[in-house]
Amino acid sequence: MINGDKYIVKQISYDDTKPFILGIHYAKRMPSISFAYGLFLRNNLVGMVSYGSPASPSLCRGIAGVDNKHLVIELNRLVLKNNIKNEASMLIGSSLKLLPKPKIIVSYADTAQDHLGVVYQATNFMFTGTSKARTDMAGKDGKHSRHHLGDKTKRVYRSAKHRYVYLHGNKRDKKKLFNCLNYPVLDYPKLQRGAADLKGAL
Repeated sequence: MINGDKYIVKQISYDDTKPFILGIHYAKRMPSISFAYGLFLRNNLVGMVSYGSPASPSLCRGIAGVDNKHLVIELNRLVLKNNIKNEASMLIGSSLKLLPKPKIIVSYADTAQDHLGVVYQATNFMFTGTSKARTDMAGKDGKHSRHHLGDKTKRVYRSAKHRYVYLHGNKRDKKKLFNCLNYPVLDYPKLQRGAADLKGAL
């Protein structure tokens, strides 16, 4: 357990995120970052979360329609040094309050990493389904397929991912955006016996 009085969440720079994303996160790749927030314990940076433009323009249009596509951002990295219990939910919950309003936040839990999305469930994200595993054209140096080299014969595997959505705004904003939501809101997926949710590294 953690003592919330010892922790502070505040905005950090792009450079502050690099040791966490490149040094700890399993993807070892910098995403698009529009907003980044750090979790500080006694003035020491012990975790970070970042939000940025989703890689897929069709996702931005698809979540809540063309009129709301500019509001969509992705929670694309969550990294903790020590992953003490409740740090992840504290960091996400506090960072959401610091984001400008209104926003539609989408994030994914990667089934290939045994992620279930428990931290999103704990911070009141809506579960809107699981993507199908697929292959994309390979990108340069392992980057996302939007940076592909045009060679359709070179493919990379994309694992199935649980999709979570959070509507950020006042009551009127949330009601309006919820009514525009194009995905069904489903029951949260549950952990299967014998499986373990890998925490602290989205």
